[in-house]
Amino acid sequence: MNKADINPVVAELHHLHTIRQKSQQILHLAQQNRLHHFSLNANKMAAAAAFVTEVILEQYPDLNIPYHSRWRHFEAGSHPRINQLLENINSLPSQEQGRILYELAILSVLLDAGAGNQWQFVEAETQEHYTRSEGLAIASLSMYRQGAFSSVDNNPLRADASALIHLNDSILSNAFQVTKANPLAGVSGRVNLLNRLGNVVGQHKVFFGDEARLGNFFDYICSLVSNKKIEAALLFQSVLTAFNKIWPTRLEYAGQSLGDVWIHSALTSSIPGSEYIPFHKLSQWLTYSLIEPLEHMGIEVIQLDALTGLPEYRNGGLLIDFGILELIDPTDSERLHEPGSELIVEWRALTVALLDELADLVRANLQKNQLELPLAKILQGGTWEAGRRIARKKRPHGTPPLNIVSDGTVF
Repeated sequence: MNKADINPVVAELHHLHTIRQKSQQILHLAQQNRLHHFSLNANKMAAAAAFVTEVILEQYPDLNIPYHSRWRHFEAGSHPRINQLLENINSLPSQEQGRILYELAILSVLLDAGAGNQWQFVEAETQEHYTRSEGLAIASLSMYRQGAFSSVDNNPLRADASALIHLNDSILSNAFQVTKANPLAGVSGRVNLLNRLGNVVGQHKVFFGDEARLGNFFDYICSLVSNKKIEAALLFQSVLTAFNKIWPTRLEYAGQSLGDVWIHSALTSSIPGSEYIPFHKLSQWLTYSLIEPLEHMGIEVIQLDALTGLPEYRNGGLLIDFGILELIDPTDSERLHEPGSELIVEWRALTVALLDELADLVRANLQKNQLELPLAKILQGGTWEAGRRIARKKRPHGTPPLNIVSDGTVF
């Protein structure tokens, strides 16, 4: 679809600035006590910022913080898995290295839906056991290195349309060590997502080339680079456009699928599309994860803070668990909520808006400016780990403070 074909309302919902603008509108309503599901206790922000600062200094005392991205999960157990991969592919042309890194990042992000409480992965090389996001990352790396996503003999390190389309539950279950005693949540959902990815890779030559290879998206991004630089917003727009059709169709506007976009009645005005609020969480998570391969090739991604804080359950949970956000009806913590419910939409919007404010407080604590400590590093340092830690203190297994129905394509 050409840009000219995109409805202007849909185009606006695809912009990062719209995510912040709409989230700020929800925050303003919270400040006026006009929301239906959450009340705001802004006086507790300082305590949360102090805790995040403490976590940052514990994890990164020199403040040399990497970006919040999928690459961090490959480092579980302090093993240099990606450095080992880079050593193995060092003799390949730099563009081919970039293609491989992009394939690994994209596939691993798409396989990163919640694993459930029982699943674990035993890494062959170390015989160590990993669970949740780290386990999924290491399992996806192992699966990629074995050539499960390649249809080309003797060339395992590639992902192409044919292999992705023919992926099935059995292949994924075997690669991820799934058994009755070791169940993984959402196997079929993950496979369906990668099958749809295969269809997209096969159909869109502008992004994936004549050979229908996922890694050719790296070449497409490189074609947008100017003077060894690319704006984060342009990288995000490219991700959103290239991968839009892999997500399940939810809301549509003018016949066009909106993706991770929802409705909040309090935003409704006479302006067309005013009731919609976008988040594009997984597309932003993918964008964050595509930055480091570019930097590895000497390309700088600029204006990083155009990307927003990620509205997911660790960051959002931090705000609830610190009492910054308080449920108006406490029994809502016991109910199961759909992603499109106004309660979840409010929570996610407030998370985006308040993460910006929390980041400013953390920077002040550490005496750093926005360039020195971009949001991508505060998330990593940071809010995500702080959210995980306080969840473990508050609830068995560190579960989130809200129960969400998820198919792995929103959170």
